[in-house]
Amino acid sequence: MREQILTFLEKNSKIDLQELAILLGSSEEVIANEVAKMEQEQVICGYHTLIDWEKTSSEKVTALIEVRVTPQRGQGFDSIAERIYNYPEVQSVYLISGAYDLLVILEGRTLRDVSAFVSDKLSTLDTVLSTATHFILKKYKDYGTILGKKVKDERMLVTP
Repeated sequence: MREQILTFLEKNSKIDLQELAILLGSSEEVIANEVAKMEQEQVICGYHTLIDWEKTSSEKVTALIEVRVTPQRGQGFDSIAERIYNYPEVQSVYLISGAYDLLVILEGRTLRDVSAFVSDKLSTLDTVLSTATHFILKKYKDYGTILGKKVKDERMLVTP
């Protein structure tokens, strides 16, 4: 049942526990206790709200930065990933396969802000060998939600 609860919460973190209990054929108390347990165990680490920033007056630039690094002896990629994710601009850091080692996702107000972060902070780290920056120009689908389209059935509206 845990995976079913997590699947629903991943798609819609605002789902009512009573509705979730009905969908899963269980009691609201059982569902609430299971969610509380998963929060305590940090299986559920937080709740995410999906915002279409293009429909607001805020200007944000999102960049995906591929980073090649020299792993630290005895620590692998963990220590460099931790140094990077501690910057407040950084949204996510992933260890990936391929030509680069880490994928860093960050937000800035402008292209210049992102560029300054890469040149002044990221590329100056002693273990960073190279970077490649890719700017997100438009989001079509994010966290399972198609952006900019009206959804016919409100239950299909996903707000992770």
